[in-house]
Amino acid sequence: MTLPPQPLSPLDGRYRASVGSLGDHLSEAGLNRARVHVEVEWLIAQTERGAFGSSPLDESQKRALRAIVADFGQDAIDELAGLEATTRHDVKAVEYYVRARLTDLGLDSIAELTHFACTSEDINNLSYAVTVKAAVAEVWLPAFDAVIDALTRWSTDARDVPMLAHTHGQPATPTTVGKEFAVFVHRLQRLRAQIVATEYLGKFSGATGTFSAHVVADPSADWPEISRAFVEDSLGLVWNPLTTQIESHDWQAELYSRVAHANRVLHNLATDVWSYISMGYFTQIPQVGATGSSTMPHKINPIRFENAEANLELSCALLDSLASTLVTSRQQRDLTDSSTQRNIGVAFGHSMLALDNLRRGLGEIAVGTVALEADLDSNWEVLGEAIQTVIRAEVVAGRSSIADPYAMLKELTRGKRVGQAELIAFVEGLDIGDDAKRRLTALTPPTYTGIASQLVDRLA
Repeated sequence: MTLPPQPLSPLDGRYRASVGSLGDHLSEAGLNRARVHVEVEWLIAQTERGAFGSSPLDESQKRALRAIVADFGQDAIDELAGLEATTRHDVKAVEYYVRARLTDLGLDSIAELTHFACTSEDINNLSYAVTVKAAVAEVWLPAFDAVIDALTRWSTDARDVPMLAHTHGQPATPTTVGKEFAVFVHRLQRLRAQIVATEYLGKFSGATGTFSAHVVADPSADWPEISRAFVEDSLGLVWNPLTTQIESHDWQAELYSRVAHANRVLHNLATDVWSYISMGYFTQIPQVGATGSSTMPHKINPIRFENAEANLELSCALLDSLASTLVTSRQQRDLTDSSTQRNIGVAFGHSMLALDNLRRGLGEIAVGTVALEADLDSNWEVLGEAIQTVIRAEVVAGRSSIADPYAMLKELTRGKRVGQAELIAFVEGLDIGDDAKRRLTALTPPTYTGIASQLVDRLA
């Protein structure tokens, strides 16, 4: 028995609630709305300068044209689908759709200014820039910021909670839970600034980027300036003056590489938190009605972080492919970018899903005080670093004649368990000043965290 039509991607099925808002921009319908937007604004821009004897539109006419974009909905989607079924060309379908609206509005006199001197890619590159810019600013970035906010709260709330560090998977100099979260906040804030600074470029210069048809139609016009003003003033993008038929997509490669980098930092976060949960450093807060295992009732699985990990990997795979392939176009144009760019929404969708899981996961864990305290109390040997460093300072200050303090502590602690009493006795027998002895004998693993707490204050 055949199923009724089903979504092929889980982003449009199981996970739609988490990522659906991207569809307003990075879907076929979102792209077509942007195409209509570009065509409408090009009509208005041409009439504003009285192109070929046209008259500027009055404010009500402009409002009526822009309402075509603002009111773009299912009827428009269906009509465009019907037009494309005939034209077999998506941008030509948009042109015919806009022309039909001009007829509806009694503006047939400017119909020939629709898509004037444009190649399809003049419309497409601007439409992708408009939609990606809006999707990042209005959908992806707020989700990214929500994770940064959750991490910042953890940084502040747990700034003073001591935690045994692990370098190479082995016990190391203690830190604090808050400081470790602050490291991720700092990394993500840097990447956020780079993503926000992205230039969204657009070209509008004809079939091979030469303004050839434009100049033949009106040799007296300053077409580069007209193009720049339209791209920048009408659409809020950055004009690219030197292109082939296509905009070179370098800005896309830059953006997708930065988002992929942010994804990888988040992947590091997901795997670290997963590890800390497995060690008991974080406990998971039971969610009412949730099941961890179909056979083991006791289990609470760290599924938020596992889901995030998987979706970040999928997002990066797509973003890396986009960044590496979009920058190449054979000679003046080939169509590989057309199919490739239709997956931009999928790439951001997997990132969005991961962000949603990370935000929720960070709200479903708590500090595992018992495990944190037990590990600190079981690893007094990590104070060996402090002891040998103080001895070296005492030698330099002339208050000790101990030779090779590092070797002395290596012999005492390497690969061994050393308890508090043993370390205190060792320090008391050292040839160092009394003040140094007092500092070292007062030191414990939970207090050996340096200025970890204060470092949290360095977050912007």
